Amino acid sequence: MAPKEFNTLNSAVETQLISGGSDKQLILWEWNGMGTWNIQLAKSIPLKGHTEAVCAVDAVYQSDESDLNLLVASAASDSTVRIWSWQGSEVKCLQILQFGNGFVMDVCLSFLPGSNVPILACGGDDCKINLFIQQDGQFQKTLILPGHEDCIRSIEWAVCGEDLFLASCAQDCLIRIWKVCTKLKQFPETEDDSIRLKENVFTVKDTVTTYAITLESVLAGHENWVYAVHWQPSFFKDGSMQQPMRILSASMDKTVILWAPDEESGVWLEEVRVGEVGGNTLGFFDCQFSPDGSMIVAHAFHGALHLWKQTAVNKKEWTPEVMISGHFNSVEDVKWDPEGEFIISVGSDQTTRLFAPWKRKHETEVTWHEIARPQVHGYDMRCLAMIGRFQFVSGADEKVLRVFRAPKNFVENFSNITGIPMGKLRYHQSPGLPEGATVPALGLSNKAVFEGDMAIQPVEDEETFNTISNQYPEIHFQPLILTEPPPEDHLLQHTLWPEIQKLYGHGYEIFCVACNNSNTVIASACKASKKEHAAIILWSTTSWKKLQSLSFHNLTVTQLAFSPNDKLLLAVSRDRNWSLWKKQDSSESGPVFCCCAYTDKTTAVHNRIIWSCDWTPDSKYFITGSRDKKVVIWGQCDLSGTTEWNMLDSVKPCSTVLDAGDSVTAVSISHVLTPDGRYIVAVGLECGKINLHTWKQSGQEPALADWTKCVEMDNSYVWISFYCSQSHALAVKRLCWRHHEGRAGHYDQNSSKWLQLASCGADHCVKIFNVNKFAL
Repeated sequence: MAPKEFNTLNSAVETQLISGGSDKQLILWEWNGMGTWNIQLAKSIPLKGHTEAVCAVDAVYQSDESDLNLLVASAASDSTVRIWSWQGSEVKCLQILQFGNGFVMDVCLSFLPGSNVPILACGGDDCKINLFIQQDGQFQKTLILPGHEDCIRSIEWAVCGEDLFLASCAQDCLIRIWKVCTKLKQFPETEDDSIRLKENVFTVKDTVTTYAITLESVLAGHENWVYAVHWQPSFFKDGSMQQPMRILSASMDKTVILWAPDEESGVWLEEVRVGEVGGNTLGFFDCQFSPDGSMIVAHAFHGALHLWKQTAVNKKEWTPEVMISGHFNSVEDVKWDPEGEFIISVGSDQTTRLFAPWKRKHETEVTWHEIARPQVHGYDMRCLAMIGRFQFVSGADEKVLRVFRAPKNFVENFSNITGIPMGKLRYHQSPGLPEGATVPALGLSNKAVFEGDMAIQPVEDEETFNTISNQYPEIHFQPLILTEPPPEDHLLQHTLWPEIQKLYGHGYEIFCVACNNSNTVIASACKASKKEHAAIILWSTTSWKKLQSLSFHNLTVTQLAFSPNDKLLLAVSRDRNWSLWKKQDSSESGPVFCCCAYTDKTTAVHNRIIWSCDWTPDSKYFITGSRDKKVVIWGQCDLSGTTEWNMLDSVKPCSTVLDAGDSVTAVSISHVLTPDGRYIVAVGLECGKINLHTWKQSGQEPALADWTKCVEMDNSYVWISFYCSQSHALAVKRLCWRHHEGRAGHYDQNSSKWLQLASCGADHCVKIFNVNKFAL
């Protein structure tokens, strides 16, 4: 389920949550009062009835004579609004409001002033707000509030004293505030010249009370669609609920505005404006106050979260705060750096992101954050490989491999944030290193920015300034010294890595890439439906020239892996076979690999696509995982005294076939063994689960007891988890063990006991699991 919008219920004790999603249903969640929400939140009752995705939901508690009734309103893409009632354990649909061919984009429930009569506001694509009053147990359309000139995106009620206020926003860039109050007894009208607000009057027959609705104010400050508007939450004070007169709005113009009435005149004015500057984002999708109104959180159209906090000294000053971030589409590949001090990942959101631990000064708490976005691309990213500490190569849905190297400003900030001294990073600084990088207009390549490029040229006269080149300079990068993870706008513009090389040679989209452990050779492959396109290309990391083309497979090579001793290269493919390539004596042009073992129709074990492969730390065995739910370990790959011909016969299954229970999409073997000498194998499945197994060869022939299933990953094994959850919600794309153990002490006091496993999945998440190797 993909939630579109969710609201906690308006009650002194909030114990329930209602959510709606693209799975066409609502789910009522209830907290059992023990533990924390993320552990003890129990799924309660699904509310089914909508035939299309649910886009808005709201709920209020309605006091009954005998019990407390929960009233829920939900809007969906099926052009209906449904009214639900939940009392005790019974949930039923009370009413269906039809809107013909129109769509309701937001709903909000409240009660008329001085009564317990529910009022429902619906805003949709007809530019009007429809008000429904519950009478005789049914919601009846009472008023239509015109005024907006485009689709209404958000509406929200607020109770202030004896009056009820409604805030609405629309794609016409405006915010409207409406006031509902009790209409006093009418007196004979006297002729005068005073200006009066137009009133919409209606009477509720159950209470015989007349109400008046007037337009309180129109707020114009945004320059693009306004997507969300919210009142500051009410709070309990002096025996009653107090509602602050402050409104927060989020817009596609990349700003969030806090509005409040002037103390003297009562005119609503812009109090604070925060947001993004530059970048390639599409503005803000929603925003919220913190309960006490001292913080603002907003999320951008691409999922990035932003947080601002009110300063204690100046209440009108708001500063950006550190916030969690991550991919907003499927994460395709993830790698540890060789020293295990940061993680780098690529995804279908066309970005490469770098995560590292934030070590606060004089504090023991350590949390992981995105500290750089080395590549913001124009194509979906598919794979990457580290080339040493601060250099990597990435592949995307284009025919080119791109190589990036860390600039000086990143390394300085990495040292400040992680607490690792510059001297221990082994990063050789030279006067010619760039400070950062920028992407030219309409370009895809990160251009290096040097210290001299950042000098601001003085504007000589108005004529010079009016030239396009001076109004919009190419250089946007500005170096900043950071001691904490950067905010989103800084990540977008000032953390790019310079691109140092492009590698041309493939005919189709790049699918996988690997680098050997000595950082001298890169192997890559692209999507292919014919043998000539499925060739593996080897590249030199010194000359960046093509070394060799290895042709064997008939379809796309899905993963490549060099053995730890760099003498063998393993490839697995969509053609359901694997191939093993042996390194020959180096020639003047570089190392030459020849095929020394492979499977074919007669020797293959897998009968579906082989998605993943990996090596044991001693280079004797390798593992393959396939869509046919099978995991197999092959070997022994002993190179002493062997030729490619007798090696062809010696490499065969060394394990029994492990049935993983679901399609295997990722496998990885730890370079650290269990205390009793067993290999630790992580298996990622298409359903999102990660299972840990141990394996040890028990004899010449595979034995039934060679595999031992240890655990399915759950919360007890999660060490750090971005978007905290126990396992991936969708397919695991890649698994990667942290191989370096020597320098973990700055953020893990038990580094000798624990192993770290990084994973990424189609659910947009990157996770790090902490695994006790003694428990295996």
